[in-house]
Amino acid sequence: MHVPDGFINAPISAATGVVAATAVAVSLRGARRELDERTAPLAGLVAAFIFAVQMLNFPVAAGTSGHLLGGALAAILVGPFTGVLCVSVVLLMQGILFADGGLTALGVNITDMAIVTTVVAYAVFRGLVKVLPRKRRSITVASFVAALVSVPAAAVAFTLIYAVGGTTDVSIGKVATAMIGVHVLIGTGEAAITALTVGAVVAVRPDLVYGARGLQQKLKLRVNGELVDVPDADPVPVAARSHRTVWAVGLVTSLVLAGFVSFYASADPDGMEKVAADKGIDRKAEKHASADSPLADYGVKDVSDARLSGGLAGVIGVGVTVVGGSAVFWAVRRRRTQDASPVSTGL
Repeated sequence: MHVPDGFINAPISAATGVVAATAVAVSLRGARRELDERTAPLAGLVAAFIFAVQMLNFPVAAGTSGHLLGGALAAILVGPFTGVLCVSVVLLMQGILFADGGLTALGVNITDMAIVTTVVAYAVFRGLVKVLPRKRRSITVASFVAALVSVPAAAVAFTLIYAVGGTTDVSIGKVATAMIGVHVLIGTGEAAITALTVGAVVAVRPDLVYGARGLQQKLKLRVNGELVDVPDADPVPVAARSHRTVWAVGLVTSLVLAGFVSFYASADPDGMEKVAADKGIDRKAEKHASADSPLADYGVKDVSDARLSGGLAGVIGVGVTVVGGSAVFWAVRRRRTQDASPVSTGL
């Protein structure tokens, strides 16, 4: 759903840029409350994993493919504010390095793919976990539904943006029908990937999943015929519950997906590209400012072997995203630590 330059006019692109900048600023502040010694090291990894999985286009209909958007996954794993930042980092890297998603359309893409998907998904997720049984399986179920809803919600958001700022004269009804229809199908793939990933992490380290916090059901014992809560066990020191194994497995998985599995992804245009070509939305598309980047179109310039070129580009993308994302989240975490530190009065 990456929107290229030229699809949306300059005033609306600027307006969405203001919305995106405001949302990122709010998210930087909100992420201070979400990031702790457990999640801060993993937030950069979540961004890198989303980058890697977005390279894996899967077929959804004849001549059309889809890929993960990632807002639901990020929000559930590391929190909604941090989730907005994770997807924004991915979009920034893709736009600058890989010419994927326009630079003047960056505000549109962050608004649509980072803000809308994250907010909608997390709202649906929190609503479901309040009514479902307090079990780990409920987290997976809620993740599936939240991700499923978030993708067509993003399609609706793009349609509204196009309705007020589109550069071509195409019936909004046709755009809405085509965008929502294909993205309902793509949402099914998003839901499966999100549920599998969240379920896998919850199975081994539920304490690392932001969306699973506070959902553990109290154990009860029957004493003299009455059920009483089992006293809480002493907390396990953070050092004894190292996240390094999860981090290493996640990084290796991301590198394998981007560097090897991506070669077997569908070559068909994704939902946005297909609708744009079929309905004529792309008639005024502009050449990307980073079209001459050495990594444009997810290949390494001057490397003739397609498999090697795409694999190297994927590995570089994962590396840059995990380093850039981690730097941002460590800075946010450090700011939280500084804010929480006692201030000397000099008395």
